[in-house]
Amino acid sequence: MTELVHRRSLAERIFIALAFAVSALVLMVPLAVIFAFAFREGVSVYFSNILERNTLHAIGLTVLTSLVVVPINVVFGVCAAWLVTRFRFPGRQFLITVIEIPFSVSPIVAGVIYLFLYGGQGLLGPALASVGVQLMFTVSAIFLVSLFVTAPFVARELIPLMQQQGSEDEEASLSLGANGWQMFTLVTLPNIRWALLYGAILCNARVMGEFGAVSVVSGAIRGQTNTLPLQISLLFNDFNVTGSFAAASVLALASVITLVLKTAVESKGWR
Repeated sequence: MTELVHRRSLAERIFIALAFAVSALVLMVPLAVIFAFAFREGVSVYFSNILERNTLHAIGLTVLTSLVVVPINVVFGVCAAWLVTRFRFPGRQFLITVIEIPFSVSPIVAGVIYLFLYGGQGLLGPALASVGVQLMFTVSAIFLVSLFVTAPFVARELIPLMQQQGSEDEEASLSLGANGWQMFTLVTLPNIRWALLYGAILCNARVMGEFGAVSVVSGAIRGQTNTLPLQISLLFNDFNVTGSFAAASVLALASVITLVLKTAVESKGWR
């Protein structure tokens, strides 16, 4: 029996070591390469690349997109989750399927769809142009496609949790005289707060790293409609390798911060 336990323990250690080795090779080594190339010409060159006008604009536009898209998708996710978990109506399962669509559609395809809808030669483009509205190749187009590709994240985190929790707490609060807003803020929101924050973090990570859909609808205009992922690609194509890795290090740092926040929220949620 002791020998069996020893063998089992040895096998567990081997698998744990393999898991760490593979994780280091797949995740840590590329991350280290990004920062090594970013700083290979010195700290002053690194910061000069980061503070370059177009790169600064790309960073600002990426942050702005996140500030616009994440709150909208948080509100949408809460409303959608509330609707499908607290009510029974015809088409409920279809609505859940529609919420999942962005996960099954390639981001580039989503960008092309928006281009065919709102572009100058698209279905709705001429009508919009007649009233002086241009959506494609503007910041608004970036907001639109980012909303599309990140729409399911918050709802997907909330729906299973709210289904599991049931509606007994809300019904009890209503029976005690609470109004709708009091029920939501004092009962529903505290029960879903960690899942809501977790979904918002995932949504933010996807917004900041989105490339495919944004590259189609933005036009990648330097200093105007370039988000940080597009700026990294343009710098690399311009053979400014150090500049591209410097910009990539900012995105990588944002990803690490997101991962730390995600881990912290998961830990709080489990506790």
